[in-house]
Amino acid sequence: MSEEMPAVERERQMLLEAEAQGTGAKLLTWTKLSGPGWLQSAITLGGGSLASSLFLGILAGYHLLWLQVLAMACGVVMLGAIGYVALSTGERPFVLVRDRINPVLAWGWALATLAANIVWCLPQFSLAWAAVSQNLAPGLANQKPLVCGVILVVAICVTMLYDSGGKGLRLYENGLRILVALIVLSFFGVVAKLMLGGGDVSVSVILAGFIPDLSLISNPAPAVAEAIAATGDAASWWSGQVVAKQRDVMVSAAATAVGINMTFLFPYSLLKKKWDRSFRGLAIFDLATGMAIPFVIATGCVVVAASSTFHGKPSQSIVDNWPQNKSAIDGKLLKEFEGWMGRLAVAKNPELKVADKSEVATYIEALPQADRNIAAMLADRDALLLAGALEPLTGKFVAQYVFGFGVLGMALSTITILMLISGFTFCEVLGLPQEGRYQRIGSLLPAVGVLGPFVWTKAAAYLAVPTSVFGMALLPIAYVTFLFCMNSPRVLGEHMPRGRSRVIWNVLMFIAFGLSTVGAGWSVWSKTGWVGVAGVFAFIVLAVVFHSKEPSGEAAEGTTSPEGETAGASA
Repeated sequence: MSEEMPAVERERQMLLEAEAQGTGAKLLTWTKLSGPGWLQSAITLGGGSLASSLFLGILAGYHLLWLQVLAMACGVVMLGAIGYVALSTGERPFVLVRDRINPVLAWGWALATLAANIVWCLPQFSLAWAAVSQNLAPGLANQKPLVCGVILVVAICVTMLYDSGGKGLRLYENGLRILVALIVLSFFGVVAKLMLGGGDVSVSVILAGFIPDLSLISNPAPAVAEAIAATGDAASWWSGQVVAKQRDVMVSAAATAVGINMTFLFPYSLLKKKWDRSFRGLAIFDLATGMAIPFVIATGCVVVAASSTFHGKPSQSIVDNWPQNKSAIDGKLLKEFEGWMGRLAVAKNPELKVADKSEVATYIEALPQADRNIAAMLADRDALLLAGALEPLTGKFVAQYVFGFGVLGMALSTITILMLISGFTFCEVLGLPQEGRYQRIGSLLPAVGVLGPFVWTKAAAYLAVPTSVFGMALLPIAYVTFLFCMNSPRVLGEHMPRGRSRVIWNVLMFIAFGLSTVGAGWSVWSKTGWVGVAGVFAFIVLAVVFHSKEPSGEAAEGTTSPEGETAGASA
């Protein structure tokens, strides 16, 4: 083949040749050509995934291993639908949705993506700083501005590689493949060491955790429930607190599997590579192998490590040192523990709300040991405390450096992808090409996340939970948008799925949309109450009132063929 042939034509020829050679050759070729799925993997394996997995393990043990698998399966379905629309039409999705589906949905999707990018970047910088200062280079603990500045500069430089196209784009994608592989291997290595080195890890118990258990939506996990029962008259209060926290973490875990910003990235990364209908099978394969499999392995390993180390076990540091030697307890952990104890004290004795600190402290110290145990279980451990707890089992190198590198890799890869998505989105809302100066300006919007380590004083990992709950509230906007697209002749024309294929797509998409709506409903109601409900209602009313008008010409106008010609243009 001619060396001057465009890359996309060479890739199309490779696909055609592989199809003729059989399944094995096709899978090998798909593996060589994959790329956008690894971009998705780099963002989904971020601080939110790490934090959600950590707290799933702490609160529920192995019992919720199934949750992230289910959320990822729903995400693959919806991203697959988004990819199908983009590759079938060859059009920019924002413009397509704005002009042929609903302008309110289009603008809601784009602006929610920008907001989620900025919010989600905060915990990434916090985790990156924690990994460097607590694990990889403790000597830099007093150099926060310098370390955060270096992380930001590295992220910006890496992001610009993608914008350069050509060799820069290939270097960026290959670098992400390597980074994702190292992240997965890091956490897999920790669990392997736990299983081989005397850790409390059983393969049969892990496998049982992949069987859905919906009782945990309204009940604490068995080990925690047993400890709660020991608190006597405070048991109902503790149960309510644990269930609410558990639901937040469940929503966070679902939201970080596939976030609304990922739905914006995927179609544009496909179009940037100039893929079309010939690449639809490759796009699905890319999602499964580049995004879903690494995510399930890495997050599952974090859940297992956290469960083995923390679930149902009060923090030993608190048990050994509180209240006689508080200085020996990590400051953030102590603050979390005493926060729980203080809230319980007020629940038991409401007049303490106006009491002075010394009186409250005396009351807290007099609370029963059973209450102390629960508070010491629930205090938010930083992700890096997990590394220290693993050290007796795995050794210092695995616990501190391998785990620390995995955390840093997760955070850094996500920061760069959030910047990339912001560049895409910024250009879309301004109607500009996805390249050049304005894309670079848009890419800098999430840089405000560098303030995360300076404004968040609690456990760095837990910042990802409230930000992910925020992201979950926005996700149904994207899901319903592409549910409409897949069923719209105005969008897909002759490429709209028909017959059994359409039934399968719709069943899977309705399941994904329904589950995301339940999670979003919990997020909105639990965090904002009737104010949030009113906001959702107002958005729906706007979407109904300002719907897209019928385009002139045929319904299929605007869809493109593999050759890039407008479908129906010659009619």
